[in-house]
Amino acid sequence: MQTILVAGAGKSSNYLIHYLLTNASRNKWKVIITDANLAARQQKISSYSNAVGIESDITDAVQREALVKQADLVISILPPTLHILLAKDCLKHKKNLITSSYISDEIKALHNDVKEAGLMFMCEMGLDPGIDHMTASKIIHSIQRVAGSITSFKSYCGGLIAPESDNNPWHYKFTWNPRNVVTAGFGGAKYLQNGKIVELPYERMFENAKKIKVGESGQFAWYPNRDSLRYLDLYEVPEVKTFMRATLRNPVFMKGWNAILLCGLTKQDDAIDTTRMTVSDWVRKVTVCPGDFSLIRHIARLLDTSEDDKIIGLLQWLGLFGDSPLPGGTMCSADILLSVLQDKWGMSPDDKDMVVMQHEIEYMHKGGKVKLNSHMVVIGENRELTAMAKTVGLPIGILAKLVLSGKIVPPTGVCIPTMPAVYRPVLTELAHYGVVFTDEVA
Repeated sequence: MQTILVAGAGKSSNYLIHYLLTNASRNKWKVIITDANLAARQQKISSYSNAVGIESDITDAVQREALVKQADLVISILPPTLHILLAKDCLKHKKNLITSSYISDEIKALHNDVKEAGLMFMCEMGLDPGIDHMTASKIIHSIQRVAGSITSFKSYCGGLIAPESDNNPWHYKFTWNPRNVVTAGFGGAKYLQNGKIVELPYERMFENAKKIKVGESGQFAWYPNRDSLRYLDLYEVPEVKTFMRATLRNPVFMKGWNAILLCGLTKQDDAIDTTRMTVSDWVRKVTVCPGDFSLIRHIARLLDTSEDDKIIGLLQWLGLFGDSPLPGGTMCSADILLSVLQDKWGMSPDDKDMVVMQHEIEYMHKGGKVKLNSHMVVIGENRELTAMAKTVGLPIGILAKLVLSGKIVPPTGVCIPTMPAVYRPVLTELAHYGVVFTDEVA
């Protein structure tokens, strides 16, 4: 019997754990699921004879190493900063590792040792990053096989609320890690446009958002996602003049979020004592609004707009001008904002989310320019079985099955899923779960 260790049992692991447990008996797997708090998960796994739930502190080296030693393959759904702890144990005990997170500098530094040990540390194996890498690589390789020369590559992805559950003026609800939404773009972005490197600071990330159309799903706005240039060599597109990865949101959201940013409400480097503070007290303090002056008028002036502007209405709907009490303690503004947004943007039990991804690729073939548009839309079932959890978790589960069953020879080193031996079988199985792309060529 082979053993899979899944570290992390949060909301994003729902589909992954369900997939592994439904495949456990026929594949003779034992699935160990460990988390600091397994109470909510325990009931769901108790009906599976091959499942074991263990509450543990992953920062405890003794507990962690004991779990890794008994596994044949390790999957980490932990916060990104904790992956390195498992990675070092996996290297020590010669275990393959899969995560959905971006490759950190710490894990990247293990590449030579991992490769020499003949191990696979597959990172960025979720949605974005993950499915984007696999589908983009599939398209790029197919173009290169017919001697096409790719000149422009743009990839967009967004975790959004489905139209049938879109019932607030922001057209947004939390379908993923809420804090990541609040701090999105904080490090700025870098991409290639018409042969020139564009560097965009955080302060300008959400201004003048441009729009794109995705199939029949309508128009979305986008902002550039982190450092796109790090993937230039990995995607092997030497002739490309434009190369960008971006995140999708509703156009209204982008305008409202830019206003929140301009007001300084997403700061992570301040420290505010919120004891006996209301939401409006905090906004006054951060924006330096005099106590006897209208807060709405102050914010309107700060944003160079009128008090009846739609953006002011968006901020008012969030309760930023109201007297709701804040949780006590010393917090940064980003965390205060998160506490305000949790109720406003929380999903109801029957709400459905939506994942949208689109690749736009231009290439030269036989002297002519070709434009390829490839897009995917996945709708979730409810607050627990979300499209986000599905598209993040299934690629990980499928790869784990392929490796343990010997259907593929795992690539060695610290890598991402851009190789045909990985993306072909994973994408084939994902299609059975409704994760499919529609291509249009012009």
